[in-house]
Amino acid sequence: MLTSSVVTVLLGLCAVGLVISLFAKDYIVNSKSNEMIRQAKQVNLAIQNQKEWSDRSKEQLHFFDQAFDSRIWIFDLDGNIVTTSSKDEVNVGKIVSKEVINGVLNGEPAIWNQSDGFKEGMLSVAVPWGKDNDVYGGIVLHSPLKGMNETIAQLRETILWVTLLGIFFSFSVSFYLSWTISRPIQQIDKAAAKIAIGDYSERIQIDSKDEIGELATTINHMVEQLARVDLEKRELNQLRHDFLANVSHELRTPLTAMRGFLEALQDGLIEDGSRDKYYEIMYNETIHMNRLVDDITDLMKLENKEIDLVWLAVDVQAMMSKLAFKFQPEAELRGTFIHCYEDDNSPQAHADPDRLEQILNNLIKNAVKFTENGTIELKAMAVPSEGCVLITVTDTGIGISPEDQGLIWERFFKVERGRPVKHKDSSGLGLAIVRELVELHNGSIRVRSELGVGSAFEVRIPLYESRPYVQPLVSLAGVG
Repeated sequence: MLTSSVVTVLLGLCAVGLVISLFAKDYIVNSKSNEMIRQAKQVNLAIQNQKEWSDRSKEQLHFFDQAFDSRIWIFDLDGNIVTTSSKDEVNVGKIVSKEVINGVLNGEPAIWNQSDGFKEGMLSVAVPWGKDNDVYGGIVLHSPLKGMNETIAQLRETILWVTLLGIFFSFSVSFYLSWTISRPIQQIDKAAAKIAIGDYSERIQIDSKDEIGELATTINHMVEQLARVDLEKRELNQLRHDFLANVSHELRTPLTAMRGFLEALQDGLIEDGSRDKYYEIMYNETIHMNRLVDDITDLMKLENKEIDLVWLAVDVQAMMSKLAFKFQPEAELRGTFIHCYEDDNSPQAHADPDRLEQILNNLIKNAVKFTENGTIELKAMAVPSEGCVLITVTDTGIGISPEDQGLIWERFFKVERGRPVKHKDSSGLGLAIVRELVELHNGSIRVRSELGVGSAFEVRIPLYESRPYVQPLVSLAGVG
């Protein structure tokens, strides 16, 4: 760009300078010729009545010579030079060319370059000498070409300096423009090279508002998008790795136990009276694996948006009473009592009955599992101001530490701190499924817990407001 700009400006200025020089030369010569013709006519006015040449007449010619800075010749009809403005003129008696004579006799001025008889080139003009239609001869004025040549030379020198100045200016401007373009392009190239190797930390710092600035902004935005996609990809790969590792671990544990028991049974190492116990253990392990596979299937369907809800009006209190009745025997084995609070205005939720039951089933199951010799409270109440049904599952179990409360919703996360070994057999998918189901219902869930005191899970499900509340269809008699 720099070279092409300089060459273009150089050629342009040279062409303009050449044209100006040629036109200026013609203009100067034409202007000088017209001026000399006018001067020659003034000389004719002064001498048109003189046919004989006296000393006074020669003095008059000499005066015009000094005034016009031009040599003056006077010639007769035959072209013979009869007198001149110079006292030491050697051209007296010589003959003017026939072309000049014929032009003068026809009344037309003649212009030519004269060099014979002079030390330097002259610009010469000739006009008729006479009065009215009476022509005596012609008047010739010679002006040195040296002055005009010097003027033209000065003009050309000026054009040369202007050309050099133009080249310098165009070089400076082209260099600046080239630099302003090449520098950001180099930054873009550097950033592109880093992007090509997977480094998305580079940003292009270009503050201009032109097309390159817009390109840099677009590339920066693209890099941010690529960085975000790359981060999500790494996180997804990590999640996939963790998922496979957790699934492998969860399946390997019961499979290892079952394999050991089967080998012992196959080798006859177990007495007949103990076989039923081992069979029961293996059966429970298969149930655990089946539950794990079901949970993984549900979670994957939820995350892939493959579950469609059947929206109905659900009597939440009746559902909680039924689940309390279901888990009461298991709770009594742990010395725990389930209290299900009844409300005269049984709230109805806008939800899928099967999925809402799955949510409550997981929450109550966890409460029973981690509560011994305590109580579990189940409540459901309408909150019209928020347009939701507030469902609360509260227990007096071992609780959850503040550090773990934000992690319990992650897949395969298990709270290990402060929990007995017998509580560590869960898959870690129950609360992850609960959260996905609640969000699928456009609801929310949160936990309040304290170690050694207990936990309270609060679920908000949209309220069904298109029909009046009804009394619970199922009540839990004898519980609480």
